[in-house]
Amino acid sequence: MKRLLRRAQPFLLAPPLYALLIALGFVSLLWNLLALPLRVLLPQALGRRLGRAVIAHSYRLFWAAASASGMMRVDASCLDVLKDERGLIIVANHPTMLDALLLVARLPRSACIMKADLMRNVFLGAGARLACYIPNDSARAMIRLAVQDLRHGGQLVIFPEGTRTETPPLDPFRPGVTLIAKLAKAPIQTVYIETDTPYLRKGWPIWRVPPLPIRVKLRLGRRFAPHADSEALLRELEQYYQGPLKEERASDATAACTSHRAPTLS
Repeated sequence: MKRLLRRAQPFLLAPPLYALLIALGFVSLLWNLLALPLRVLLPQALGRRLGRAVIAHSYRLFWAAASASGMMRVDASCLDVLKDERGLIIVANHPTMLDALLLVARLPRSACIMKADLMRNVFLGAGARLACYIPNDSARAMIRLAVQDLRHGGQLVIFPEGTRTETPPLDPFRPGVTLIAKLAKAPIQTVYIETDTPYLRKGWPIWRVPPLPIRVKLRLGRRFAPHADSEALLRELEQYYQGPLKEERASDATAACTSHRAPTLS
């Protein structure tokens, strides 16, 4: 019976999961409709603070509801010590599409670097522009806006891989983050995202039911000071991530192999 219930659990939890995602989409659409006039009516500094606070609290409510329902097991509390720190770059690995929501929910001062297409999305665009999120369509403009935001006391959330990981445990880092740190004289705080779920990884469609509950844990890593040689710092940052993530992947593979090993007779 217990085995039957375990197998049925994903199908029992899937309807509330997708109901919650639909609710998040509805709230996002409503906020973006409100953000359109607010971007014109409010001073930029006030609009930025309001836009980021609303996005953070909306996502935090989503994670609280998902955890309370049993669909997800999320531990991102390590980020709370960073939420009031000014001029900080937060970098993380990027296994799934949920990662930005996890980080922003705990960091109401933060801006994200977003794909330019998403800045025109009806569910995200107006709210992202009100919050002064940074499009990635022009590398020069992206770096300039990121440095400006950090100098004004903001935080920057960035995934150095540039997109969700295609070849686990980690794709090569793209240039940009360490140059921004150098120009803004901003430290880089590393964050590890640990999850065993395939949900919303590269190639996983949003409507496909994942194994539930989804488990995600965030933990803080080393903090890097800005460096005059930004390329060398980028290589050091990438190497720093590769070690623990490769060890974690090897550990997961060993555990999976052990769990499927046939029992021996004594």
